[in-house]
Amino acid sequence: MSSTPVTLAVVGPTCTGKSALALALARRLGGELVNADALQVYRGLDRGTAKPDAAARAAVPHHLLDLLDPREPFSAGEFARRARIAIADITTRGRVPIVVGGSGLYLRALWRGLAPVPPVPGEVRAELAHRLEVEGSAVLHDELRRRDPELAARLTPADRQRVVRGLEVLEATGRPLSSWQRETTPSGPLATIVLGLTLPRTLLYDRIATRAYAMLSGGWLDEIRQLLRDGVPESAPAFQAIGYRQLLRHLRNSCTLEQAMDDTIRATRRYAKRQETWFRRERVAAWFRSPDLERLEHDAIEFLLRQGIGGH
Repeated sequence: MSSTPVTLAVVGPTCTGKSALALALARRLGGELVNADALQVYRGLDRGTAKPDAAARAAVPHHLLDLLDPREPFSAGEFARRARIAIADITTRGRVPIVVGGSGLYLRALWRGLAPVPPVPGEVRAELAHRLEVEGSAVLHDELRRRDPELAARLTPADRQRVVRGLEVLEATGRPLSSWQRETTPSGPLATIVLGLTLPRTLLYDRIATRAYAMLSGGWLDEIRQLLRDGVPESAPAFQAIGYRQLLRHLRNSCTLEQAMDDTIRATRRYAKRQETWFRRERVAAWFRSPDLERLEHDAIEFLLRQGIGGH
């Protein structure tokens, strides 16, 4: 092991094998995993988020899973705060923190620091949540494009939470969120070696479709029905995620199950493409491109050994 505490991160598009590689590295290096998936923080969202199962959690400690009720909002800033606490705790105990996930904004907040945006009053949040429900995300995205074109250019109407967040900040502060973000100040240095995973586009798209149907056969619809029975409203932050909102349409009899799954797979493929573009701009130390876990683990360990991390 390196004598200098270091944090590892395994990032990249969905379905590239991040969780499996991070788990293998944690076993090899004496590590613990810190979740950086924006949906896995929610309790009850298991099938549709590919959340680590009981066997994985028993094998290696996991942090930042099942933190929140699905009704609660969660931000990149709150993720960064909690992740740094978890990383410090893991490091203090002589273990290796391994951050794993594909939520780019969360990871950027962790690595680069946070914009000093004042808190948004509850009444502003409630008003924008209502407008999202009544007017839809396309209308709100059009408004954001007029009022904060810099931020809107980075988002699509499908980025519902981020579009709403941009309008919340405008209403609460009178300034565009993009302006606040240019004032980002670091939260302190975090020595991180970032490993990126990628796959050939055709193979990645096949994996996305296969996993979507595996999650469906594993009880995804039943999971959504249970959340609704538990009183989680369709407007809840967690239900805005890809797959959940499409299957909710099916449960409302607005589309067939086949249409909902087709829409889910298309949206996930578009999301994976955006993730790839995002992480290509970030400080990834090395990229790995293999569908085989043993090969990924071998190549990643060899790379880390050259960085002075790990040992035989």
